[in-house]
Amino acid sequence: MRKLTFAMNTSLDGYIAAPGDDLGWSGGDGPDSSSSDELFQWWSDRVDATGLALYGRKLWETMSSHWPTADQQPGAAPAAIEYAGRWRDMPKVVFSSTIDKVDWNTRLVTGDAVAEIARLRAEDGGPMDIGGATLAGAAMRAGLVDEYALVTVPVLVGGGTPFFTALDSWVNLNLVETRTFPGGVVLTRYETRR
Repeated sequence: MRKLTFAMNTSLDGYIAAPGDDLGWSGGDGPDSSSSDELFQWWSDRVDATGLALYGRKLWETMSSHWPTADQQPGAAPAAIEYAGRWRDMPKVVFSSTIDKVDWNTRLVTGDAVAEIARLRAEDGGPMDIGGATLAGAAMRAGLVDEYALVTVPVLVGGGTPFFTALDSWVNLNLVETRTFPGGVVLTRYETRR
């Protein structure tokens, strides 16, 4: 069975995007030059270790609009070049009923997301990451998320897209790691108690 992790940058008040889908507070569309080198490397190593990434449409559109060619931009930093290559090579599944084409080692699923996530999780293989509030929320409600990795940025955005969705019942967690990055960014990882 694969392990499913929901990992995202989040504001201190619990949002993965500010109103208007603004990600400027978090370092943009994922790790970039405004993030610390150490944090950027953590995200890059995470992508390198991911056996399969699961994306909702909005996060897919954000990531795929930048990372496929980020290493070809003039003056691209070595870390961005490494991340872009790792991102392109990482197997990905995008869940959407509104797009009809995906690229860069990616498969599109238009049917029942929860059933497909459960099927993929039951397979043998490397760890899976899930990203995107709507998709991760559906997996949370179905009890499929094994780990939560919150990269908390010390900013209050006051609203937007929450990291956690409304649940029907409590989910008990065990803290497995904390780490502080430059700028006061704190990683906390929790495993779901089963």
